[in-house]
Amino acid sequence: MCCGSTGAPSCGRLGTAGPSFTSSSLALPNRAPLLPRTVLIPLIVACALFMEQMDATVIATSLPMIAADLHESPIALKLALTSYLVSLAVFIPISGWMADRFGSRTIFRAAIAVFVGGSVLCGLSGSLGAFVVARFVQGMGGAMMVPVGRTVILRSVSKVELVQALNYLTIPALIGPIVGPPLGGLITTYLHWRWIFFINVPISVVGIWLATRFIDDLRSDAPPPLDWPGFAFSAVGLSATMLGLATAGRHLVSGRASALCIVVGVLALGAYFVHARRATHPLLRLELFKIQTFRIGVLGGSLFRAGIGALPFLLPLFLQLGFGLTPFESGLLTCTAAAGSMCMKTLSRKVLRRFGFRAVLVGNIAFASASLMAIALFSASTPHGAIALTLLIGGVFRSLQFTSLNAISYADIDHTDVSQASSISSAVQQLSLGMGVTIGAFALQASSALQGHTTLVASDFRPAFVFIGVLSLCSLRFLRQLPADAGAEISGRSA
Repeated sequence: MCCGSTGAPSCGRLGTAGPSFTSSSLALPNRAPLLPRTVLIPLIVACALFMEQMDATVIATSLPMIAADLHESPIALKLALTSYLVSLAVFIPISGWMADRFGSRTIFRAAIAVFVGGSVLCGLSGSLGAFVVARFVQGMGGAMMVPVGRTVILRSVSKVELVQALNYLTIPALIGPIVGPPLGGLITTYLHWRWIFFINVPISVVGIWLATRFIDDLRSDAPPPLDWPGFAFSAVGLSATMLGLATAGRHLVSGRASALCIVVGVLALGAYFVHARRATHPLLRLELFKIQTFRIGVLGGSLFRAGIGALPFLLPLFLQLGFGLTPFESGLLTCTAAAGSMCMKTLSRKVLRRFGFRAVLVGNIAFASASLMAIALFSASTPHGAIALTLLIGGVFRSLQFTSLNAISYADIDHTDVSQASSISSAVQQLSLGMGVTIGAFALQASSALQGHTTLVASDFRPAFVFIGVLSLCSLRFLRQLPADAGAEISGRSA
């Protein structure tokens, strides 16, 4: 029982029976990669993550210009961000099943193609509704790209190599958030925002070629049947709930329609929980939450991710609408946070090995949350160097927290369960990020209304940044429940 024909580790614990995975690879024969699999596979998957992350940061930088061109309020553009995240939450749960059924390489390549197709539709959109639909199509591709890619990595490396492999995955992907803001700002300022969506085309071509050449088409010999009722309940529940929250404030639909969406979504999610307890092969196996490290990493970390999720929405608006910066100037400043994240990725393994997961997650959350609240101190007279330094340092702390949460979530997961764990983790992460955008928008709207402003000004943003900082800090309650030796095997402290 192995994960392919390339010497990948066993797909389960020693002595544990489970489904086997075979490779029907049609890639070029006798290929001799110059890099080991622990480096090569994460770098290939990172092409997709790079494209996804760059796309997200490019859009965030260009939101004010897109809103003006579409004759919409900048806050209404939260729908463009949340529609993408809703699509991710809907389709991520079936990503693991599709990879097992049709092959990881097949789904990975198809996902890249769908994502870039949605990008082209975004560039051609002429209204808010069309733009939201195009972003939803993008999300369908994104829902498959990253979870399937992560599953390939988890089945290709040992647990001792996991943190290192995840770092190789995220370091190139962090180039996207570094390049995205200034590139998006440059294109939006001096050309037109529509061109920012066409830069994904050449990247997707490279990603598909690399996947074809080097990734084995792993699939399960006997995948269980797809849980169609579970998919229907989860799809309606997640999408309706997120859509109702995102459109609250009478953006795109009426307030009554938003409330109805929320009610329908909550009922559908409740129906899924009842269904999952009775189904033989549920779409999402909720019993994985009985694993303490998985539960805390995914559910406990969701509060932190919700706070961070509001940042890409609020920060560009703050700099452009509050301080009058151009998209290019805003992009040059916001990319420093991603640069800080990249710096920490090279050190996170050593930090975790030295202090352990519990100490890092509990101690670092205060600094990561404070870095969000510190943005509220910015003013039009704050030197740009001071803003850049604050964002850089904040990126370091937030990156360490993200890496630690992602790794601890899989500390006690069998290889036989990685598809399920990856699907559940990715769905909850995207739902958290989407909620973060919605919560950030609500906080901004409430602050503006309480101060009696009809248009957004700098003072409207400050309470919103404090609020999302406090929200992320609330994850401390869950992180403190981790035992002192949690994740010792993957941090290297058990050696």
